[in-house]
Amino acid sequence: MDGHSQLSSLIQRAKARGDAAFWLSLIDALEPAAPIFAQGLLVTQPLANLLNGADALRELAELLEAPDGINTLRQRLADASPE
Repeated sequence: MDGHSQLSSLIQRAKARGDAAFWLSLIDALEPAAPIFAQGLLVTQPLANLLNGADALRELAELLEAPDGINTLRQRLADASPE
C-alpha cells in the first residue's frame, strides 16, 4: 500500500469515527509548529516502519512542510465525501 493510500485510509477512519473535527482543531492549534512536527515524524519514520505506517508518516510530514500542505490536509479532513 503506498503512502497516499495509508494516509487516506487514516483520514477515512477519522471521519468514520467522527474525529475529523478534533483533528482539524489540533491542526489549527499546532499550525505554527508544523515544520517542527514534520521533522519529528521523519525521525520516527523508521520506528513506524515496524508497524507498516512509515509511508503514511512520510506523506503527513511532506504535507506539513509543504507551503499549502496544511490547507490540503484540512480540506481532506473536512471533505464529507470518501477519499
